[in-house]
Amino acid sequence: MNRLSDPVIEWVKNYFSFSPNAKAIVGISGGTDSSVTAALLTKALGKDRVIGVLMPCGTQHDIDVSKKLVEHLGIRYHVINIEEAMKGVTKAIGDSLGKDPMVEDVYRTNTPARLRMTVLYGVCAIYGGRVANTCNLSEDYIGYSTKFGDSAGDFSLLAHFTKTEVRMIGRELGLPNLFVEKVPEDGMSGQSDEERMGFTYAVLDNYIRTGEIDDPAVKASIDRKHVANLHKISPMPAYNPGISRID
Repeated sequence: MNRLSDPVIEWVKNYFSFSPNAKAIVGISGGTDSSVTAALLTKALGKDRVIGVLMPCGTQHDIDVSKKLVEHLGIRYHVINIEEAMKGVTKAIGDSLGKDPMVEDVYRTNTPARLRMTVLYGVCAIYGGRVANTCNLSEDYIGYSTKFGDSAGDFSLLAHFTKTEVRMIGRELGLPNLFVEKVPEDGMSGQSDEERMGFTYAVLDNYIRTGEIDDPAVKASIDRKHVANLHKISPMPAYNPGISRID
């Protein structure tokens, strides 16, 4: 039987063959995507070349799951709390704008993701490595990610796999259900991904792969999110003297 994980593992080996001493740096949230990414990297490179980074913002209610994941894989890890950085940036912006930016949902949920990516690249600079992106196809398709936050990275293992397929890979790798079936959440809003999206990953994944969907309203919502968020996964538009307009 063909395994989804095997060609990914070979791809990782090839990618890192051009940087044989580089470490793979991966943010660990305890969720399915970061768990599967870390497991794939460990399988491909060995545990000594994978560095996990846990980045709570103050107190994280499920930080124990993240710690269990890195302990399960046997990889080195660091816990770097971004709470003070978040407070510092928020105060500086608030003082300049004359208003509290935390009242804005977009600021409150996206800024921690961008700070975490800053931390990952800081760790990466010290170790000499490459930062793994952990987004999957389902998230990318509807833009359920933060531009220059969790959507960033040097390489991606899951960009062409739906959430359903990522879970399949996790099972192939023998990850416990604690990590494979964990309810996806952003850790900031107090809601699950599916509550915020307004539909389930199962419905979204089936629509992506087959084009089939029963609810016209959900289809319209998915299509709208997809078009509105294409800028998150598209190359940055750049002025070209030979082209007068953007189509």
